[in-house]
Amino acid sequence: MSMASTDTQPLHKADRHDVIRVQGARENNLKDLSIEIPKRRLTVFTGVSGSGKSSLVFGTIAAESQRMINETYSAFVQGFMPTLARPEVDVLDGLTTAIIVDQERMGANPRSTVGTATDVNAMLRIVFSRLGQPHIGSPQAFSFNVASISGSGAVTLERGGTTTKERRSFSVTGGMCPRCEGMGSVTDFDLAQLYDDSKSLSEGALTIPGYSVDGWYGRIFSSSGFFDADKPIRRFTKRELHDLLYKEPTKIKVDNINLTYEGLIPKIQKSLLAKDREAMQPHIRAFVDRAVTFTTCPECDGTRLSEAARSSKIRGISIADACALQISDLAEWVRSLDEPSVAPLLTALGETLDSFVEIGLGYLSLDRSTGTLSGGESQRTKMIRHLGSSLTDVTYVFDEPTIGLHPHDIERMNALLLRLRDKGNTVLVVEHKPEAIVIADHVVDLGPGAGTAGGNVCFEGTVEELRASDTLTGRHFDDRAALKESVRTANGALEVRGATAHNLRKVDVDIPLGVLVVVTGVAGSGKSSLIAGSVSGRDGVVSVDQAAIRGSRRSNPATYTGLLEPIRKAFAKANGVKPALFSANSEGACPTCNGAGVIYTDLAMMAGVATTCEECDGKRFQASVLEYHLGGKNISEVLAMPVSEAEEFFGAGEARTPAAHAILARLADVGLGYLSLGQPLTTLSGGERQRLKLATQMADKGGIYVLDEPTSGLHLADVENLLGLLDRLVDSGKSVIVIEHHQAVMAHADWIIDLGPGAGHDGGRIVFEGTPADLVAQRSTLTGQHLAAYVGA
Repeated sequence: MSMASTDTQPLHKADRHDVIRVQGARENNLKDLSIEIPKRRLTVFTGVSGSGKSSLVFGTIAAESQRMINETYSAFVQGFMPTLARPEVDVLDGLTTAIIVDQERMGANPRSTVGTATDVNAMLRIVFSRLGQPHIGSPQAFSFNVASISGSGAVTLERGGTTTKERRSFSVTGGMCPRCEGMGSVTDFDLAQLYDDSKSLSEGALTIPGYSVDGWYGRIFSSSGFFDADKPIRRFTKRELHDLLYKEPTKIKVDNINLTYEGLIPKIQKSLLAKDREAMQPHIRAFVDRAVTFTTCPECDGTRLSEAARSSKIRGISIADACALQISDLAEWVRSLDEPSVAPLLTALGETLDSFVEIGLGYLSLDRSTGTLSGGESQRTKMIRHLGSSLTDVTYVFDEPTIGLHPHDIERMNALLLRLRDKGNTVLVVEHKPEAIVIADHVVDLGPGAGTAGGNVCFEGTVEELRASDTLTGRHFDDRAALKESVRTANGALEVRGATAHNLRKVDVDIPLGVLVVVTGVAGSGKSSLIAGSVSGRDGVVSVDQAAIRGSRRSNPATYTGLLEPIRKAFAKANGVKPALFSANSEGACPTCNGAGVIYTDLAMMAGVATTCEECDGKRFQASVLEYHLGGKNISEVLAMPVSEAEEFFGAGEARTPAAHAILARLADVGLGYLSLGQPLTTLSGGERQRLKLATQMADKGGIYVLDEPTSGLHLADVENLLGLLDRLVDSGKSVIVIEHHQAVMAHADWIIDLGPGAGHDGGRIVFEGTPADLVAQRSTLTGQHLAAYVGA
């Protein structure tokens, strides 16, 4: 009786807010989209790359949630926070606090490690400051980012209207290694790569990027007065050579401007080497690789810590030893410490380390630089702090959490997502893999196409209903690639001998050339260590990795690929004017908005406002420039074209430009035919950026292509196109090596190299070499078992 009466009771008002309601979303390519998303459920967003998934989930729902939370702080605090613009949307109802776990690489600062990024190092330093013997000081005495410093002198104090002088001294005990300044490595320069000593500075002796004779740096060195700029460097005196290379910062005047002169080597160390290698632009990275050798610091042996910090130990283990341990081993060591005085700290530290293991990152070590983590590893590292959280009714937003995960690990990731949901949270996931989509309570499919052809909701419902639907995702949901009937024959081999990077165990392997080779294995088995450490740096090898494309809101596919150069020249030739007129960053730019197309108004702690420039109406060019035409179109109309249309436009007729057509053909080849040439890079999705990078590097004259998970961000329907592209590359005489977890790519391979059997110190060995058919037949490895299940063998 009581049960019946309970069931008929009306819902409490507070319990009626069970959906996130979006009305009229127009962010990026969304077309006035309206949708209701159930709360406290796991909703997966699907659709082809560029269909608007990220625009809806990250650009609209998560962005507005974060903006509204920021607005609860005082104006003073907001002034220190990143300002977020209000998304283009009419109504957003039922939002809860959003926690974004995206794929953005973690900061590539050379001082940032897995330990510092997750606060584990901070806890470990406190443990050693309390329990370490001998006791050497506070937690900062174990930090490689704090230098030891001391000083003394007289200070002037004003008290009660009188001035007195007192002698004061201070000292700070830090853990930084004084030789390498906490970097773990020291740099050595090959002077022959910095300058040509047969030339003078006026003749362009300096061969460092950005140090040309006409450039600002070149003028500073030529006009410094410390040496004769017209004398060949090989005839410099010892003093002059020292001033050129090592001189301390010194004030000078150049063209009546006060400047600071500094020797080449300290200047390069501060400007170029302060960045992590992975974060450098390609031409800077190439120069650094040529000119600078990074060797392990002989004083701290790469641990970054001072001798004092390494001397304090707990049960024979120093903090350097602890950070070098595999996290799964470190978790066991922490649990073995039974010290009541720091029990709460040890418990918290143990739980955090267990979270690493649980999430499949137990193979990392705390001293691993964050710049070396893959996108998937970065994303899972960010998840660590949320796993043990007691918060409920939070919206967790994930961007393809299965990237970088072996099929074996995807099951574990699915369990974590469901656990977050079961605590009463709303979990929103952007995903392409059927193994991850299948756990959804609710699926939203966007499309039907990409770019301007997307931005609509094509389907809403359960996974079973998606399977039965006639959407692109529904039709391809159960697609399974079959094993190839015949495989290509190698025409040579790339030898790798004694590879020991990271966890590799003196690996010897012959990588076949002239075929499609797929390198597989669970996350952390040593795939990237093998290829990046022993293959990528060789001559003739073109590497397309997952590193983010760096570009401002002025950068677009035309500028990034070099396409704008031949287009500008074609316009200039057709109209008899300078090419610089057809650049929105140069002479042709609208003077009012400086070629940006919009005018940005900074409103201090409030989100800045971008208004379309009234002078050029958002076209970015001066009115006089828009009067020049090529093939009946002006430069603004050309930049508004999608790649597929531009390919036809520049392929024949009056506008025929072979150099531009070749670049456009490569963009269409990688499936980017829908992108407009002038679309800002900042609005592209992760998958689009990687394919843009691939299209650009396909022009390089390399014979071997190395691709790192090219299926990242690709819809099921696009994987087929990617396999076609890989085949075309191999058939044109190239060798293609792919690091991949997607079974469709494995099934399509000519040769598979499988690493394992596990991750970290349980991996680092070759466990299989051969054809996909042999791998399936033997089922001797985890990859073999999952591939066999995938192809239905």
